[in-house]
Amino acid sequence: MRIQKMIVPMAVSAASLVLSGNAMAESWRMALGDAAGGTQYELGTTFAALIEEKTDGEVTVELFPNGQLGSEQDTINNASMGLLDLSVLAINNITPFSPTVGVMTLPYVIQSPEDARTLTQGEIGTELTDNTIRDAGVRILGWAYSGCRRLTNSARPVASPADLDGLNIRVPRNEIMISSYQAWGVNPLPLAWSETFTALQQGVVDGQDNPYITIDAMKFYEVQDFVTDSCYVFSLEPLIMSESRFQGLSPEMQALVLEAGQEATAHSYDYLLETESSIKQRLVEEHGMEIIQPADGEREWIEMATAIWPDFYDSIGGKEKLDEVLAALGREPAPAE
Repeated sequence: MRIQKMIVPMAVSAASLVLSGNAMAESWRMALGDAAGGTQYELGTTFAALIEEKTDGEVTVELFPNGQLGSEQDTINNASMGLLDLSVLAINNITPFSPTVGVMTLPYVIQSPEDARTLTQGEIGTELTDNTIRDAGVRILGWAYSGCRRLTNSARPVASPADLDGLNIRVPRNEIMISSYQAWGVNPLPLAWSETFTALQQGVVDGQDNPYITIDAMKFYEVQDFVTDSCYVFSLEPLIMSESRFQGLSPEMQALVLEAGQEATAHSYDYLLETESSIKQRLVEEHGMEIIQPADGEREWIEMATAIWPDFYDSIGGKEKLDEVLAALGREPAPAE
């Protein structure tokens, strides 16, 4: 009998023992800014499946897409206060809380999926994760790679900055992205993500920018006709976790969470490479969108937008921080102020 009494508790699954002070199953809530079908949802569902698998079902993750739990910036506040477990959101919405992350949103710093992976998976990404813990009380567990932000509009083909004249363009409430459009001679309209589709539908704004995958997932083809095949910002969407929630986990559970984040990140990168081309084709062939190539290889766009870099050296941690990023990408240092 004594032997049996000792064996029963040892028979409990190892996964249940990694939970912090609680061997019972628990559910975590994850907020998503985008609708189902985009890279946020793909990252979220992959992470959720991995957590459930790695804990033998002791932890499940429930997803709330399309801003059901508030705006993306609201979810940062809620996670910071321990009111929300997880969120996937656009990186530009972290910048107001942790300004050094803005180095990833400077125009034309990241110009390809390879650039994005190099930065997020290297020393730069580790440092930015540490900064968001310090500044915002949230921890970056993984990254969704959504692709280059492409300009869409309902008025006319846009190939050069001059073609933007007279158009009203929606941008996120992000100073760097606002300044980029101002450099092209546009006074953009900052709007919350939840208001964007309606604003396009009602003609409050003529256009917006987002990756092909997001254009498709959010059905922007219903209210937009033209896509400029630009790449002024590469859309990164980190998966964040409440740092107080993370610290409340056992060391073993923390390791599982970090491992799941890394694996979900690797999947997101492959997902982008596997799907973007077919989505782009579908937007043209099934939904009638017209894709326009930027004039002169995007040279004029690049020259005008990168002129704003010095305006943000202080907020991102100094010119030397941008130079570190550019060096990691094998490029020349940034211009002096």
